[in-house]
Formats: sequence, structure tokens, C-alpha cells
Amino acid sequence: QVQLVESGGGLVQAGGSLRLSCAASGRTFGSGTMGWFRQAPGKEREFVAAISWSGGSTRYADSVKGRFTISRDNAENSVVLQINSLRPEDTAVYYCSAHISGSYYSTGAYGYWGQGIQVTVSS
Repeated sequence: QVQLVESGGGLVQAGGSLRLSCAASGRTFGSGTMGWFRQAPGKEREFVAAISWSGGSTRYADSVKGRFTISRDNAENSVVLQINSLRPEDTAVYYCSAHISGSYYSTGAYGYWGQGIQVTVSS
């Protein structure tokens, strides 16, 4: 069992930055890929970023490349998503997730999810 708790969301103006954190507990944290997804109102949950167990491999959605950075600290059991140059279209609930098997870009490949945290970007 894995418990994931996100923090760091909020309201920010376009062009601003936020740092989302995910605190993980319940299993050997450093053993798997971790991901961030987001879900905007009326839309499906979509992949944002993922990071391998070692932190040596990262993946990003095209829409966030160059603006978002995912990192992890296995000693602290945490994953961070640094989001810069925010746009109104980044407004969504952001979810931290733990990968189980399958495509890193698919929600179905992730077996554990946080409760989500709201990010709102005003224009």
C-alpha cells in the first residue's frame, strides 16, 4: 500500500511559478517510477511528467516541456514538480501517482494516487 499526499498548489497569475510536492509513504519509495497527472474541469486526466526510480530518466508531456521540472528525493520519500511560466490552460487538479506497470503516459499504469491539489492560473 502506498499513501501519497500532495501540497503546494494555489492561485497564481499567468507567468508565475509553483512548486508542487508529493510526500509518499507505505512502500519502498525508491523502487518505482513516480508520475504527475492533471485533470481540468470537463476533461480527462492527462499525463504531465514522470521520473524513474533513480531520477535519471524523466518524461514530460509536450505541453509542459521546458516549463515543468520533475525531481525526487528518495531519502525524503518525496517527488517535486516545479512549474514555471504558468498559463491559464495549466489550471487543473494535479495528482501524484505511483507507477505499477505499463506505459508511463497512461493513467492505467499507475496504481496509487494522491487526493489531488488545485492549481489555478489567472490571466
